[in-house]
Order: sequence, then structure tokens, then C-alpha cells
Amino acid sequence: MRYLVGRIVWALVILLGTTWITFAIVFVVPGDPARVVAGPRADAATLAGIRRELGLDRSLSTQYGRYLWRLAHGDLGRSYANRQPVARTLAHRLPATAALAGAGLAIAIAIGLAGGLATAPFAGRLVDRAALVGSLAILSAPVFWLGMLALYWLGFRWRLVPLGGAASLRHLLLPALVLGIGTGVYYARLLHTNLQEVLTADYIRAARARGVGPVRLLAVHALRNAALPLLTIIGLDFAALLNGVVLTETVFHWPGLGRLAFDAVLALDVPVIMGTVLLSAELVVATNLAVDLVYRIVDPRIRLG
Repeated sequence: MRYLVGRIVWALVILLGTTWITFAIVFVVPGDPARVVAGPRADAATLAGIRRELGLDRSLSTQYGRYLWRLAHGDLGRSYANRQPVARTLAHRLPATAALAGAGLAIAIAIGLAGGLATAPFAGRLVDRAALVGSLAILSAPVFWLGMLALYWLGFRWRLVPLGGAASLRHLLLPALVLGIGTGVYYARLLHTNLQEVLTADYIRAARARGVGPVRLLAVHALRNAALPLLTIIGLDFAALLNGVVLTETVFHWPGLGRLAFDAVLALDVPVIMGTVLLSAELVVATNLAVDLVYRIVDPRIRLG
């Protein structure tokens, strides 16, 4: 409990710092949110009225103080663009991003486990070197380029999946696959490296001497310890995916948080920008805490302190 309370206190400090930094950056960026709301042909009186209505005519410290007061009462404000509550907008977009993040991470974990376990017994051989070259090629390819290739071949030429949108599970398959391939290849290389270190441990040699088969030796005895460092990366990646993947969501017209944040930046929609950044920070902090607790369950030797 002492560890948990300490982490929660630090989480609140991190979130407070995140709001301050984001608020300062947004108002340093050139641009006038009132001009975005009113349009390029609005006169000075209209702009002044909008600034007064939105509170933009007050000092930065006053605006930040009002934002913290509303935030303490669970109010993230209203969007400058459509005047809808930011919390409602985030809640509306989060399920689509969560579905894409979950599917993409599941594909990545499957590719990572299969690739790592398949190549570990062949370290230094031709199969391992070919897998290394192929994985480096995939990791070097930009996500938007992979997405465009997948759209052209799988969606346009072969018509196996829809070209975009989020109307059904078939629309989810292609963006999740593009999202999961690169991440899965990275997981496979990391697991491959960790397995090579674990397979030289004394307990592995002892298990092999007792007659444990190669499949059980690799998938049961070695995998549990080799996968421990992977847990931290998976947790951080899941938080990043839940925050929205801007390029993937834009290429596939996926209505998630990443695309929402991108549109908000273009429109200088300060409340939506603040809301998405704060939600992202909360997800990262919560995921880190969950990973630490899972570590303790997976490896009882670890003590929280």
C-alpha cells in the first residue's frame, strides 16, 4: 500500500506538470483560436466577443487557474470548434482507438512470440540472418508507406478488405495488421536476443540434462524469464497505441484519438488538445503502474520498493 500510494502521488505530480507544459506550449504557438472559430473574414468586434466568451482575453495564469479549477471538478471544457464537451468527445473516440490498439497489439504479440521462438534455436545460422535482414527491412519502412501498400494491394487490387472507415470488424483488420507488423517484428528480435541469454543459464542446462524436450525447454522454462523485459515495452506500447496512432488512423480514416488530436492541433482547439494530452499522460502513468504490479506476479523474486 505504501508503494501504491507513493506512485499515485507521483502520478498526480506528473499529470499536473503535463497540464502546465501543454498549456504553455499551446499558447506559445502562433495563431488565434478566435480567428479559427470565427473564420478568416470576421471583423475585430466579432473576434473580441469570441475572445471574451472563451476567456482568451484574460492572462495566461488566469486561464490556467480556471482550467485547473474546472479539471478538479471533472470538467475538461468545451471544444472551440463544435462547442461540445471535451470529455464526451474523448469518450466517443476512445472505443475506436481501444479496438485498434487491442487488435494491433494482439497481432504484434503473436508475431513477436512466433518469430522469437522460431529463430532462437537457429542463432547465427542462415535462417536467423535472413530473419534479421527481413525484420530490419520491415522496421525501416515508414508506417504510412506500409499502410498505402496494404490499401493498394489488399484493398484496391485484391478487394479483400475495405479501403477505410470503421463500420465493421473487416475495417479493423487492415489497420491493425499494419500497426502490428512493425511492432511484432521488434518484439521478435528483442525476444530472440533475450532467449539467447537465457538459454545459457545454469537452470536451462540442468533442465536439458534432466531430459526436458527442446520445445518445452524453450516455450516453458526459457520463455518466462526471457519475456520479462518485454512486459515493460508492451505496456508502454499499449499506452502509446491507446493514445491514438496519428499516421495509421489518418491513412485508414479511423475515427480515433490520434486523428482527433491531429485535427485539434490544426484548428488550434485548445480544450481538445489539452484533453487528449492529459488522457495520454493518464494512460501512460496507469499502464506503467500496472506493468510494475504484473512484474511482481510474473516474477516473485521482484520486490516493490
